[in-house]
Amino acid sequence: MAVVAIKFKVMPESVETDLEQMTKQITDNLMQAGAIRIESITQEPVAFGLKALIVFFAWPEQLATELAEDAVRKVEHVSSLDTVDYRRAFG
Repeated sequence: MAVVAIKFKVMPESVETDLEQMTKQITDNLMQAGAIRIESITQEPVAFGLKALIVFFAWPEQLATELAEDAVRKVEHVSSLDTVDYRRAFG
């Protein structure tokens, strides 16, 4: 089974959004959608106190990436999602 490494940049709706709760929901949704593992979810400052979540995870190559995108977009308070990196992983 081939594996790809994907990195998403997820923007919350506002500064008041609970990023810890979003992180938990994103992890749960991605794992249910078929992710192999979540490598990391970090916070990246954007502007004026707003922080984006950078989600880095392993995904089966045979599954459509749209499944992962849809899983993250279903999380409450997600404003936008961008694919920052997509590459085939080895090992």
